Amino acid sequence: MTAKVLMYCTAVCPFCVRAEQLLNRKGVTAIEKIRVDLDPVQREEMMARTGRRSVPQIFVGDTHVGGFDDLAALDQAGRLDPLLAA
Repeated sequence: MTAKVLMYCTAVCPFCVRAEQLLNRKGVTAIEKIRVDLDPVQREEMMARTGRRSVPQIFVGDTHVGGFDDLAALDQAGRLDPLLAA
């Protein structure tokens, strides 16, 4: 069982694609994607929840991981797997 993963993203976002690829390699197949380019209200919600404007913004469970660079750094530090397993 892996933790629920939610990703705020847009249609054309190379970092969103890279984040999804990294998560897929970790065995995460179900990623709830919220397209902020289609719904300005969702972008406002993302900014309120994260304090950031850029995508992707990734949540693993209730933990705000951040963007792709943050996700990759977490993986490099060996802290992503335990978070996904929670």
